[in-house]
Amino acid sequence: MANEEDDPIIQEIDVFLARSLLEKLYLFQYPIRPASMTYDDVTHLSAKIKPKQQKVELEMAIDTLNPNYCRSKGEQIALNVDGTCTDETSTYSSKLMDKQTFCSSQAASNVSRYAAAVYKKGELHLTPLHGILQLRPSFTYLDKADAKHREREAANEGGDSSQDEAEDDVKQITVRFSRPETEQARQRRVQSYEFLQKRQAEEHWVHLHYYGLKDSRSEHERQYLFSQGHGLAENTELIKSPSEYLMMLMPPSVEEENDKPMAPSNVLSMAQLRTLPLADQIKILMKNVKVMPFANLLSLLGSGTDATAVLRCVQQVALLVQGNWVVKSDVLYPKDTSSPHSGVPAEVLCRGRDFVMWKFTQDRWVVRKEVAAVTKLCPEDVKDFLEHMSVARINKGWEFMLPYDEDFVKKHPDIVQRQQMLWMGIQAKLEKVYNLLKEHLTPKKQEAQSARPLLVSGEQRVNMAKAKVKQNYGQLEKELQKQKAEMKSNDASARTDVPNIRIKEEPVSVEEPMDTSAHEGLNNGLVNGLHSAQGSVEPVNGHLPGGCIDRVAQELKAFVSATFKKQFVLTLSELKRLFNLHLASLPPGHTLFSGISDKMLQDMVLDTGCKQILVPFPPQTAASPDELKVYALWEAGDTYDQHRQVLLEIFSKNYRVRRNVIQNQLSQECGEDLNKQEVDRVLKVSFCSLW
Repeated sequence: MANEEDDPIIQEIDVFLARSLLEKLYLFQYPIRPASMTYDDVTHLSAKIKPKQQKVELEMAIDTLNPNYCRSKGEQIALNVDGTCTDETSTYSSKLMDKQTFCSSQAASNVSRYAAAVYKKGELHLTPLHGILQLRPSFTYLDKADAKHREREAANEGGDSSQDEAEDDVKQITVRFSRPETEQARQRRVQSYEFLQKRQAEEHWVHLHYYGLKDSRSEHERQYLFSQGHGLAENTELIKSPSEYLMMLMPPSVEEENDKPMAPSNVLSMAQLRTLPLADQIKILMKNVKVMPFANLLSLLGSGTDATAVLRCVQQVALLVQGNWVVKSDVLYPKDTSSPHSGVPAEVLCRGRDFVMWKFTQDRWVVRKEVAAVTKLCPEDVKDFLEHMSVARINKGWEFMLPYDEDFVKKHPDIVQRQQMLWMGIQAKLEKVYNLLKEHLTPKKQEAQSARPLLVSGEQRVNMAKAKVKQNYGQLEKELQKQKAEMKSNDASARTDVPNIRIKEEPVSVEEPMDTSAHEGLNNGLVNGLHSAQGSVEPVNGHLPGGCIDRVAQELKAFVSATFKKQFVLTLSELKRLFNLHLASLPPGHTLFSGISDKMLQDMVLDTGCKQILVPFPPQTAASPDELKVYALWEAGDTYDQHRQVLLEIFSKNYRVRRNVIQNQLSQECGEDLNKQEVDRVLKVSFCSLW
């Protein structure tokens, strides 16, 4: 009673329930707008609705005269979406982004507790809401702009990749006879996400007409928010006791499953994922990602997860390919399923995908036509296999999408060995199914088991050559001792005493000599890479004898001339790599071991008729200085001299040029029309080593 006295009733208001707009009234929640903009300022161009889904799309005009509107940005967006030409299908006919589309989503699945209220003359009229829709901007125009961009890129490339070449006249056709659908299969199909999406897409849009806030039709419709009769017969629901009425207004809170936002069946949040057992978490992650390094998998599972348990579980749903884990085929294609493209059963799809995975254990590159020829599957299925684990490269093939994970291979050799045994069993099955020849598989298999990356850099090749020299050093030393003994017996009087170790003084020069030693740390019996018996060609105090200088220049000129006749364009870095390989193949004591500096090598390149091409590389490039120095043979004496000179002039102005620009420039300068194949041949002949 004391509380009631402290809170006295000031006014009693009659409440009425309006039924005229029952199951027709929706509440639209618009995005937040500036306070200066009212709904009268917004022009609705069009509106449409799907009643069953309660989905609405509104198209609103944008005030392009507003000082806050960026006109240049609006023109750029319209150009990206529609291109230069405008027609009836254009999104922005005014060549300016002057409108925006808003799409709705349900704010709450249960709106029975919400109503729209109108207060007038001491009466409160309530109308139950049929739905609450939140309107958000739709960015479908960005998808259209991306599609236009991909079309322009494809047109500029001047042709498709080798993987998308035109198919032969004779095409394989797969005939599938449909089997009677069981009740269980029908229920799975009806509950699938694809089926629900298809049903939603089949519902037609109902176009609406928008009336403004002050329109006479709007004024007329607003009258339906008031109860049409104040008699008790129409408001029997409000004749309740105070406790019942309070229960209706504030029912007890009960958490309902349908209050959770709707999501596709294949979408699972990380919070929900971590409530599942570890094996299920790994299976869901691998099924969605398909290819993943082990370190990334551990990071997704959260801190504190036992790596040993993860290794045990991941081997049940994935296989090791180039140090990375790739989901197994039977996880993606369960039993009693079939291909959506050709209807091929899951067993055949698993064999074909296993063949693709096995190919990637042998090499980083796979050709799609080769896979299709072996597996006899349709191109769409083969493309799906490749997209799971690789990336298409123009005129090369499909490359495995992740680099070789050497860290995992070194840390877990037992896992690697076990996976190799599994792949041996899979290979044996593939040989029986596809009739593969063992002699074609054995070399690739050994290469895959070497646990080394397949891409070898120039520095690694030089190190391999040095290691080979070290292995042959013992044999070479024996031959040297034999030659020295013969020389002593034949010409004892001409024998000169040569100290075991002589110190070579480097010439005082700003040019640093190249590292051209055939091997390191093996100076016993050698003087700076030369045998002591052949000290006549060794530099003394940094200078060569007169006759030796000529011999060194002749040998260096012969190497440079032969190299540029094979590869017309080379960077300084590539030329030095080839020179190191050339030195590794020479016998000990050769004149070129006397020391060749970078300046001497570059001067010799210019003396042999080559020119330096000043390619304008971007300043933010990560290339080394030696990779930025480009040299080219200007005249080779073949039929492509003129074409090559035109190309070099083009690349001296821009480091990246489109194919059609090259074709037009060649046609103008050479006076002949070159087709795509001829241009490709000129590029291949001229820049085979650089591009």
